[in-house]
Amino acid sequence: MSDLQRAWAKGKLGLQADAFNELEEELETDLLPELPEPVDDDSSSASSASSVSSTGTVIPSPNQKLFARPQGVARGRTLEQIPWTTYFERELTLTSEVDPAVVYHAYLTSPVDKGPLFVMHHGAGSSGLSFAVVASEIRKRLTSAGILAVDCRGHGSTITPDDAALDLQLGTLSADLYSIIQLTKKSMNWKELPPIVLVGHSLGGAVVTDLARTGKLGTSLLAYAVLDVVEGSAIDALQSMHTYLSTRPLGFATLQAGIDWHIRSRTIRNSVSARTSVPALLVFDQDKDATRPWRWRTNLGATQPFWEDWFVGLSKKFLEARGGKLLLLAGTDRLDTELTIGQMQGKYALQVFPEAGHFIHEDLPEKTALTLVDFYRRNDRSALVLPPKVSDLIKQGKRV
Repeated sequence: MSDLQRAWAKGKLGLQADAFNELEEELETDLLPELPEPVDDDSSSASSASSVSSTGTVIPSPNQKLFARPQGVARGRTLEQIPWTTYFERELTLTSEVDPAVVYHAYLTSPVDKGPLFVMHHGAGSSGLSFAVVASEIRKRLTSAGILAVDCRGHGSTITPDDAALDLQLGTLSADLYSIIQLTKKSMNWKELPPIVLVGHSLGGAVVTDLARTGKLGTSLLAYAVLDVVEGSAIDALQSMHTYLSTRPLGFATLQAGIDWHIRSRTIRNSVSARTSVPALLVFDQDKDATRPWRWRTNLGATQPFWEDWFVGLSKKFLEARGGKLLLLAGTDRLDTELTIGQMQGKYALQVFPEAGHFIHEDLPEKTALTLVDFYRRNDRSALVLPPKVSDLIKQGKRV
């Protein structure tokens, strides 16, 4: 707003200078980011904007606006669903080779040339679309990157037998993730797996850590990142889980009402993320309540028998597994003793976004993408130039 316009508005509205400035600031910060452009696999440029300290902690550069206010829904903005095709190249339906009754569902954007594949696993009650916006931001900064965002069993569009007992044991979910990766390789006719960076949020963090620790991915695994889950705080939080579930609505009158609830309750603090991910969390069912037919797809209360299995021993496994390690948190108070000691010893990289909620990657997709891309680049083996072997030099007749 120009000085002339500002002076006219003050006189017209009869506001004092301080009150007017506050109103102007509120209006300016109530804007939403633009939607991402459709993905394009043919470009190859990349950029980096973060630096690394001697202990492996990622230090944001000033232009990343670390303390910028998270975006919420602006007045008069739409709550319409954003389709998955805005962010991904294709969706995959993959039949399990172990149990043909299980059909995995995932979203894929293929890597270009020798680009990495970010394999992303969501948390309990969520879906692969929780990574949609951050996936788009990753490809803006690393256009050769591929993204594989999975729906784990009992979530999203992955199909399991209706009469089968719910099996969400950590070992089962870890084996499922490995199967999805291998089935994707087979479906896409890749000769070999691309360099892989595993990324998991909450429950997904426990799953990717468990898979990394098994060593099944071999040298294809470059690194793994865990988003806002720490063993000690996760186990403590389980005690209040039933209280949280009792405060959630049982259903919503419309899909837009479900999106709006997630934004207003600050469960997801970015309206673009909410418009993308929330529709996959709900299913239309008029039989239970015709006034609120949009019901939760996943019954979180039914997962209680598996809660401790997911998180007990997580810190130890996170530190012991091979590969680069990144822990991305919404607050340092979440660190337990084992991880605090590990961080002091430089065993993993730590990034903290105190202005985010639990869904860090949805609240702050740009900053999360910057961190993940920088994390990949620091673990990228293709950039390494190794010295020649002594035996090779001797064969060449060179003195050593």
